[in-house]
Amino acid sequence: MICPTIARRSLLEASTVLAWAMLMSVSGVKGNDGEAKGPMMAYVGTFSLRDVSSLPSMVDGHWEKGRGIHLFNVDRLTGALTPTGVVEHGSCPSHLVVNTEGTRMYSANETAQMEDGVSGSISSYSINQSNGQLTLLNTVSSGGAGPTYASIHPSGRFLFVANYFAGSLAVLPILPDGTLGPASDVKRMANASNFSRVTDLWPLGSFSIAEHTGHVPHVQSIAADASGRFVLTYDSMQALVWMFDERRGVLSENPAAEIHGPSLDGPRQLDCHPNGRWLYSLANVNGMVGFYEYDSAKGCVTSGRKICPLPLGFTNANFCNELMVCPDGRFVYVVNRMRGGIARFAVGENGDLTLAGEDWTRGIYPRSVYFDPAGDYLYSCNQKAGNITAFRVDRETGDLAPSDQVTPVVNPSMIVFVEFGKNEK
Repeated sequence: MICPTIARRSLLEASTVLAWAMLMSVSGVKGNDGEAKGPMMAYVGTFSLRDVSSLPSMVDGHWEKGRGIHLFNVDRLTGALTPTGVVEHGSCPSHLVVNTEGTRMYSANETAQMEDGVSGSISSYSINQSNGQLTLLNTVSSGGAGPTYASIHPSGRFLFVANYFAGSLAVLPILPDGTLGPASDVKRMANASNFSRVTDLWPLGSFSIAEHTGHVPHVQSIAADASGRFVLTYDSMQALVWMFDERRGVLSENPAAEIHGPSLDGPRQLDCHPNGRWLYSLANVNGMVGFYEYDSAKGCVTSGRKICPLPLGFTNANFCNELMVCPDGRFVYVVNRMRGGIARFAVGENGDLTLAGEDWTRGIYPRSVYFDPAGDYLYSCNQKAGNITAFRVDRETGDLAPSDQVTPVVNPSMIVFVEFGKNEK
């Protein structure tokens, strides 16, 4: 008699191989840019924290219901996602990042279950180039509680981590085999002594009280610029540009490069325009989008103006959550979490932004939006709706056309993509 567990596993493996073969058969599909496209996989990180007592605050609740990292085959013609498995993970792999070669994935596990409850963890995975499946390589301390964001240095030799609840930054060496070494540097952000409420440039009534509207920093994001010499960080009170010593894997302060002073607007995220000269920022609490000029030679930022991503007259709490510049740099998209909308901005010749409209995500409480590598589709991870919706992107107008593709995933946080056979003819 065949063991039921083995039978189910064999069936799943056979289904995965068949689905992969079907994907390979559609290689040569052309995207919006006219180039042939090979098979592609999507990986979805979720809020799947089993021990909800391990963090000092659970701002969204129900994190324990997720399962881990979900794997999907992507239909490049329709945007449809077909499930091929789940990497069960109870430590909240809420943020994923993939290396340039598409061979390694790293998950920021937003928990405090390592080192006697004072640190979260980061897991490293290899990506099977034959079927897209994941194999765990190792898991190390993130250098603080609640890692919420991770990014890879342009050299591919370091992983930067933002520890939200600890208010700290960490640098983790990436070893030649793809595993992670212990942190080469950890920086604890200082509490704000001159913390003051911002009173200008607010849409009336849009300010939302959150656990990061206090004196304690909560680091939201961290990423190197294209040169790798400077690292930009965003915590709940300030945005800073650090100098990075690639030889030692250490960050050092660059005081002249502070983007703006402490405030209660809840700085959350930065994204850089493809030209490397323009930076766009997003504030979580007051919902403002900022535009800045960036000097990559000095790692310095010139303050620009702020724009509201909400319709005129909106007076409710919002919580902006994600900002992304589209691949060709013509539009900027912002997630309005409480409204369930995606605001889009047209980028002007001088980098300035003009609000062009807003689209409903077809879900509730969108956590993030991401483009597929070709920029053909934009996917919205709707956390409280428990689904991911796909939109066809109009390159000329920036409009998002809803497709019929709605994929159920419990507590989705983010989605990343890996293309296979990119260099094959």
